[in-house]
Amino acid sequence: MTAPPLRLWAGIEPTVSRVGDRTLDQQALCGTDERPEDMDRLADLGVSAVRLAVLWERTAPDGPASADWRWADERIARLQRRGVTPIAGLVHHGSGPRHTHLLDPGFVPGLVAYARAVAQRYPALSAYTPVNEPLTTARFSGLYGHWYPHARDERSCWLALKHQLQGTVLAMQAIREINPQAQLIQTEDLGRTHSTPRLQQQADFENERRWLSFDLLLGRVTHGHPLWAHLRRAGASEAELLWFAEHPCPPDLLGLNIYVTGERFLDERLERYPACTHGGNGRERYADVEAVRVLGAPHGGVQARLLEAQSRYGRPMAVTEVHLNCTREEQLRWLQGAWQGAREAQAQGADVRAVTAWAAFGAFEWNSLLTRREGHYESGLWDVRAPQPRPTALARLARALARGEAPPLSGLHSAPGWWARAGRLLYPALGEVHSAALPGDRPPLLIVGTGERLGALLRELCAERGLSTLTLDPQLWARLSPADRLGLLQAAGPWGVVSLPGTRLGRGAAHLAQACAALRLPLLCCSGAEVFGHAGPHAWSEADPVAPVDPAARGLAQTERWVLARCPQALVVRGGPLFGTGGAHDSAAAVLGALGSGGARPGGRETLVSPVYARDFLHEALNLLQDGETGLWHLTHGAPISQAEWHGQLAELLGERLPARQPGAEPLPPPALRSGRGWPMPPLSRALAHWWASTGPELTQPCPPAPPAHWRPAPPL
Repeated sequence: MTAPPLRLWAGIEPTVSRVGDRTLDQQALCGTDERPEDMDRLADLGVSAVRLAVLWERTAPDGPASADWRWADERIARLQRRGVTPIAGLVHHGSGPRHTHLLDPGFVPGLVAYARAVAQRYPALSAYTPVNEPLTTARFSGLYGHWYPHARDERSCWLALKHQLQGTVLAMQAIREINPQAQLIQTEDLGRTHSTPRLQQQADFENERRWLSFDLLLGRVTHGHPLWAHLRRAGASEAELLWFAEHPCPPDLLGLNIYVTGERFLDERLERYPACTHGGNGRERYADVEAVRVLGAPHGGVQARLLEAQSRYGRPMAVTEVHLNCTREEQLRWLQGAWQGAREAQAQGADVRAVTAWAAFGAFEWNSLLTRREGHYESGLWDVRAPQPRPTALARLARALARGEAPPLSGLHSAPGWWARAGRLLYPALGEVHSAALPGDRPPLLIVGTGERLGALLRELCAERGLSTLTLDPQLWARLSPADRLGLLQAAGPWGVVSLPGTRLGRGAAHLAQACAALRLPLLCCSGAEVFGHAGPHAWSEADPVAPVDPAARGLAQTERWVLARCPQALVVRGGPLFGTGGAHDSAAAVLGALGSGGARPGGRETLVSPVYARDFLHEALNLLQDGETGLWHLTHGAPISQAEWHGQLAELLGERLPARQPGAEPLPPPALRSGRGWPMPPLSRALAHWWASTGPELTQPCPPAPPAHWRPAPPL
């Protein structure tokens, strides 16, 4: 029998998390709660379904009788008009409204009443996920204490799981009383655990437990189940367990969420790993780290997990979350790899129906499992750090996959991702190391000019991102005829071209722009704030006219004009004074050097500046280049600060007070920048911390702050 064609779905990260007394609403943060037109953006991709959270706590916090359906009404109607199936999620990593929580027996009837109200309001809804990832949520809320109600014991974990799954069974019963054809699409994380031989029993337990949500819904947890004894010790009564066997609710489709870091490795040799990874099961202490950082064997990936689920259940499946917080080409590789893995699993007999491009509008604070509030944002198919959501290269890839077209920039994302390359290993490797080599025929990024330290840094970052590079001598370029220039670019076969700041191309910049335009090559030109003159009390946007005051700045402004006039696909990015280059013009190093030697800096409280971390500047410039952005773009770390504030922040790194002002102690810096196009850079405080961690004195912490250690339950005897 021929497998059905693989479909593309999309999903919006909707979690309303509670940590202590603080609530974080992902849809409010990314703005999609105010943009019903986002449904049309998703439909335009060609997706067949959208995971749309009609959350209990957002829609009916005080009960169905006072529910506000306006948000869901408009979005469901928009999707249905476009022929896109909404998959309604009712609870997503949450505890429901504030009057209840996962350990409250009232959670179950409350969810059932809400599910019935949703079905009555939308009788044509045909697909539901009443509770997303119930086991994962039970662990994080009831066992590890990360999320509300912050319990840390086995019984609480069981109660949270029981209430979510009982709510799922009874919610589907209520829904099917109104729509008998309604399908249950049950999601769960499917990461596999690996270990040293000493901890194999613990790994075996983890690998059995990951199936528990599905096993309970399918009625498989009876006296002979491998986890029966463990669940009884955790406080589950025989009647509670057998209730699921007596009320089976088999999912119509298994939704598997597969992440690179969902694969874990347990190791009792604690000295090999930083303290923030240490945990245990109450009997043994061990480190719990990403398997991809330890195992010599490559990451199993989507295909392996789908085949495992097919062997265990033999039911229809979909990959319901595909997301990676990484550089753009690695995001592209992960999505493309998940799609290919699903197709390969299909070819081996797995009934895989769809792959879901997740976090379509990005996600906030997931780097800390939602436990901190630092403004951390991971972009998705769109980047919401702009006046309107800005489509990234992922959106173009998703559209191509949905339509069965050849993916764009295929040479970039067809290469192996970081999870398959040797650089993935952060700790002593277990087993023989197998790493995929980057293909030698990858289209390179052509870099014009060495740019001194900045050029070396760009090549270093490209190597980290798995991008090959070629460097072109600008003097050679200037001597070539127009025909030879075209021939050189054609022979090099780049996917894009970068002109570094300080590269003295002269009129060669115009020739470079013309050649890129003729070959339709993306061109990135790095510029600076000095085109606006000297710093003052104002910040300048992309729309403001330039006013260079010295020959170098005038040459830079002229290069910008030539490039933008002659190459429609050119992108010119401007930044403020760069730090983190390690070169003679490193703005932060210069100030720190003066402070360290007792020199004074000017106060400059009326002078605004926009210092930029060089690594962030180059990373985001490359992301924008791959996204197909064009024209002028200012890259900043947010609102400008005064020169005095900047010097004060640097002085704090040395533990010193800022010296008294001495006017004229240093030249005026370039002016401050602001952007009307978007704000993809992290906050300056984070950028400065990252720079100091990589170049400053010995760190006081072995690793960044992390959630509490993952204390694991004891394995069954």
